[in-house]
Amino acid sequence: MLKSLDAKALRIYQPITGELLQVAENLKSLRQGQDQHMTPLLTYLFDRGGKGMRPAVTLLASTLYGKDAPAAITMATAVELLHIATLIHDDTVDNSLTRRGMDTISSRWDENVAILLGDYVFAASATFVCDTNNIRVIRRFSETIMDLSSGQLMEYFNGHNVEQTRKLYEDRIYRKTASLFRTAAESGAILGGAPEEGIDALAQYGYNIGMAFQIVDDILDVSGDADEIGKPVGNDLLQGVLTLPSIKLLERYPTDNPVRAFFANPDEKTHLKNSLKMMQESDILDECHADAEKYCAKALRILEGLPDSQSRESLSILASYVTKRQR
Repeated sequence: MLKSLDAKALRIYQPITGELLQVAENLKSLRQGQDQHMTPLLTYLFDRGGKGMRPAVTLLASTLYGKDAPAAITMATAVELLHIATLIHDDTVDNSLTRRGMDTISSRWDENVAILLGDYVFAASATFVCDTNNIRVIRRFSETIMDLSSGQLMEYFNGHNVEQTRKLYEDRIYRKTASLFRTAAESGAILGGAPEEGIDALAQYGYNIGMAFQIVDDILDVSGDADEIGKPVGNDLLQGVLTLPSIKLLERYPTDNPVRAFFANPDEKTHLKNSLKMMQESDILDECHADAEKYCAKALRILEGLPDSQSRESLSILASYVTKRQR
């Protein structure tokens, strides 16, 4: 997990490096004692690496009030497994061929294998969260799975629909992305013995960095380098998904718009190229960055009311890092 981090991310994770390594060991333990047909699947899945941002949020939140919270490592493992499971299912639904520059499970094996493996990882995440023996955390985790699923369905049923409001978009990215960041922070706070006001504050912190994280993802989908982001540029539009940059483009040009033309005729890729070009050559992406920065600024203000510690500093750096990342 830590091998894919840059220097700034490693600085963020410095207070919890040992705990993150234990999370990685927990993931590795899932391969042990498996039937022969499961080993290559799990090995491929967990060897792809990742930033580990969500489990890091759980661990940092759990240490903010200085109390020993051994269950936080278990919860951080559950959070990372839930994230991995959603990626498997999302890639399958979206017919994605690559993730982080590697074949997706569905393209390397097939859709049936991907769906079943995603189900397996979902179930594995549930076993870890149950081991926390905290009903409040278990309930929040279950609600998050509902949010993630309903967000994916919302995206599916609004595919190629240009009549989407900003409010609908925000609701969708909360469910699909920010809900898990919120749960990562909130559950860490609960297991770390934070007072109610601290739990509420950290939940809001997680919400805000999660919203910013997804907006940056949307920007990178339009402007990033395919090798850096690990998937084709413009993949969201190609899948019929409106994101913040394309919504802003539709708002500026409600009638004569290449996004509208592409959704009406997805086989005409010239409209897709024109859509990306218009977004890249305007100030739309700068506006989207500004929106992401506003969410991160809210997260930073929330942290000001929490105990001063190395963990708080890491959460602060993380909030700034979210909008600076390139993948």
